[in-house]
Amino acid sequence: MLLTIVAILIVIGGVVMAHELGHFVFAKLTGMRVEAFSIGFPPKIISKKIGETDYRLSAIPLGGYVKVSGVIDESMDTEGAESNEPWTFAAKNTWQKLLFISGGVIFNIIFAIAIFSGLTKHAGIYEPNNQPVVESVVPGFPADSLGIRAGARILAINGTSVDSWNSMTELIHSHPHDSLTVRWQSAGTIQEKKLRPFTNKVLKGSKLVEVGLIGVSPAMNHRPAKFFESIGSGAKNTWYWFKITVISLKMLITGEESLKNIGGPIFIAKLAGESAKSGFGSILGLMAIISVNLALINILPVPAFDGGHIIIILIEAIKRRPLSLNAKVRIQQIGLAIIVLLTVMVLFNDISRLFKW
Repeated sequence: MLLTIVAILIVIGGVVMAHELGHFVFAKLTGMRVEAFSIGFPPKIISKKIGETDYRLSAIPLGGYVKVSGVIDESMDTEGAESNEPWTFAAKNTWQKLLFISGGVIFNIIFAIAIFSGLTKHAGIYEPNNQPVVESVVPGFPADSLGIRAGARILAINGTSVDSWNSMTELIHSHPHDSLTVRWQSAGTIQEKKLRPFTNKVLKGSKLVEVGLIGVSPAMNHRPAKFFESIGSGAKNTWYWFKITVISLKMLITGEESLKNIGGPIFIAKLAGESAKSGFGSILGLMAIISVNLALINILPVPAFDGGHIIIILIEAIKRRPLSLNAKVRIQQIGLAIIVLLTVMVLFNDISRLFKW
């Protein structure tokens, strides 16, 4: 239990810190006054004022906030909202406002790239040997049930000869719902049997497609990762999880995926606990994935989210005048209602899962 709690605090605290630090940094760079910087939501546990900013650690570790002079956010604080003092949000130009609002998303993406890059640098590069020779078999998968063992060489799939791991994989992937005839050689003996592959969804291009899996893995060649190679791998992994998040969101909107599958803090706690058992690297990987998720969700054009603030900024730039104070408050009230509804929904989903675990 203690390990799970620590893992939750590391995962959520790290992602929130990165997001709020982004807002903080760009507020400072653009000359805005930061009134408060909080990790966690009220009530506050401890606070210390340094200069013009009150730094806080608050009790509810499910988020955080940066309060900048003149910004109307979910706190509904309208003090200074119509002031044109040089340190206020309203006094800044459109690009400065956009930088501040986008800062959290930008830092979440940078944070994810940094984590994935660090993991690659630490672990090195693993490249599969392209020979169709089985290095390991997943217990309980079709290949295991068929009797294929480590060291076996796959000769053909459905009568089509294979001379590489890639060609074998393509043949298996292309038959997610069909029986396959597999011919293999092991210890000098050639065998041929039928199996039915498991079906799973994988990302190909920009779509999730169903593929067949039989549960075999190739030998992996390991080598150290160079610095820029690690950065490239970090960016590639971040882009991969960004696409996964976009596709998942699209499936929720179109009804292809049920809203019941959305997870909240309890679900994250379960994942964090499981990751902690696998080592600190797994915790970091989960943190990077959640950081990408948070970046995408925050950039959505929903009131009270960063994307909602961006829409307001752009509308004001087009109109060449600010929206009324009343309109901004109403927009934030709508956004807060949406957030409350989403929170209730994910908590309901989480509690429902508790009775299934």
